[in-house]
Amino acid sequence: MSRPKPVLLLILDGWGHREDPTDNAVAQAKLPNWHGLLRDCPHTLIHTSGMHVGLPDGQMGNSEVGHMN
Repeated sequence: MSRPKPVLLLILDGWGHREDPTDNAVAQAKLPNWHGLLRDCPHTLIHTSGMHVGLPDGQMGNSEVGHMN
């Protein structure tokens, strides 16, 4: 029986995701390790605002909403 592969649950609280680099420090930063993880490892993005988390449409989520969902 082979050993199971390690799993990493990485939660980047407050990180956010937006492709547009305008006023976006994360998109403008040089992050070779982060980009390597995205390129080489399975990953997903989740919605943390609006109707996706039980808030009115268009309402921004917050830390509490994010942790509850």
